Amino acid sequence: FRKAAVQGNVRAQVNLGMMYHNGEGVTQDDQEAFKWFRKAAVQGNAYAQNNLGVMYEFGRGLPKDYIRAHMWYNIAASSGLELATENRNEMEARVSHRT
Repeated sequence: FRKAAVQGNVRAQVNLGMMYHNGEGVTQDDQEAFKWFRKAAVQGNAYAQNNLGVMYEFGRGLPKDYIRAHMWYNIAASSGLELATENRNEMEARVSHRT
């Protein structure tokens, strides 16, 4: 996946990001996962956009940021990814119960 990801293949970037996110075949590394998800997200991949939302929501490799999480979930949801809509709605429910 790495060669294709470096060459700009969006699916390879998402897959490589997932490998780093989960530590599958590579050492788990949230910063590397974020890097590859971001590359795919800015090219319009809804799964990568959703994954950035997850990373911001739970503070995986970066400080928690509910505003950025909400933004990425919204962007992914606008592409029709139902998972992003569900993640956004669940985050909103959790955050609203804390205040």
